[in-house]
Amino acid sequence: MSMPPLASGPDGPHALRPLLHTVLDALRDGTRARGGPLPPGGPEAVAARVRDAVGDVLPDEGDPDALRRLITALAEGSADPAHPHCAAHLHCPPLALATAADLAAGVLNPSLDSWDQAPAASALETLVTRALAREADATDALVTTGGTESNQLALLLARERHGGTVRLVHAANAHHSLPRAAWLLGLPDPVVVPAPAGTLDPAALDDALTTLSGPLLVAATAGTTDAGLIDPLPEIAALCAAHGARLHIDAAYGGGLLLSDRHRHRLTGLEAADTVTLDLHKLGWQPIAAGLLTVTDPHDLTALHQHTDYLNADDDTEAGLPDLLGRNPRTSRRPDILKIAVTLKALGRTGLAALVDQVCDLAQHLAALVHAHPRYELYDRPTLSTVLFRPADATDDTVAAVRRHLLTQGHAVLGRARLDGRLWLKATLLNPHTRPDDLADLLRLVEGTTPR
Repeated sequence: MSMPPLASGPDGPHALRPLLHTVLDALRDGTRARGGPLPPGGPEAVAARVRDAVGDVLPDEGDPDALRRLITALAEGSADPAHPHCAAHLHCPPLALATAADLAAGVLNPSLDSWDQAPAASALETLVTRALAREADATDALVTTGGTESNQLALLLARERHGGTVRLVHAANAHHSLPRAAWLLGLPDPVVVPAPAGTLDPAALDDALTTLSGPLLVAATAGTTDAGLIDPLPEIAALCAAHGARLHIDAAYGGGLLLSDRHRHRLTGLEAADTVTLDLHKLGWQPIAAGLLTVTDPHDLTALHQHTDYLNADDDTEAGLPDLLGRNPRTSRRPDILKIAVTLKALGRTGLAALVDQVCDLAQHLAALVHAHPRYELYDRPTLSTVLFRPADATDDTVAAVRRHLLTQGHAVLGRARLDGRLWLKATLLNPHTRPDDLADLLRLVEGTTPR
């Protein structure tokens, strides 16, 4: 039996080239078979098609057609964020350029736990993370798997900076990963501040900080998951300074506005944060994962330092080999920085700003269509690229049923959000190729599904 070829090495490109043709053809065939933004039939029908395509997961004899069969099945059974009617979540269609760079990362397979496994990747990560940190008025940044890991790291660094304990204070609009991180780290139950209009109430925060004692970490949000709202960052920063509280800003969604001259002002106050969560697989159009945590004080990172002789021996570091173990709690790490670096370099600030501005404009257009339509109710004008709306006079049960019908029929992928005590349909627009006519068609699909 001949050994299967490897992806890297001098023969790697020759081995990969025909496989890439197979992959691309399978992606095309699966997308055509799906025919829309989501596979029809619901969970049971999708699972049955996958079972049929896979058959025996581990057969005695290998199947030479496995690559084509399984990728076709996955493409056919996937939600397609590049379809203009797939607009439920903070799930972007990745740029072709970034995806191509990600292929190279998989082929070369550097592991960012020691310099001798990733010489160029470690140097690239240092350059790019510090450049991105400067965009948020910080000094350094760590690469993470996304907003959840970034928020966890922010709490970890705050805890260690304060001698092993800190009390988290966050608004009711905060991402679920923040209270979950407090639980994972063994911290006290967080203090939850009201967010009556969807954003943190500064007066309530002032009352909480006046009452509480001990080390405090306030977590604000720049781009809520439900509605894309931004907390009043300047007021929150001023309160943290007055009360001596540490400030973390979860800008996993809204951080993309840093790239836009038109919208950057919405993030005024971000510069006061000790740590900031950024996530470029949202408003950065990267394949998952592409998260970052920026850090203002580089001394915070000493909490992550670990020593193990086979990765960062003292004599190696004294001889000039970089120590990578203090860059992340994870050991084996793929070079997610490569696709980010390629995107930044290839598109530049102007190209990325155009993408951000485009999806924000699309959200304004959809909101205008909803506002002008007698059969719809608009929650509010969008802050970022999220639009909340619902059929006028519908019950919450009807709104939920409309959404599920569109999903199971494979016609449209819309999210859901509960605000002001009511259930809303959520359109999160992250596809810069979506056109105004696509948005009008989306509203017609919803209207055609809503009982009269």
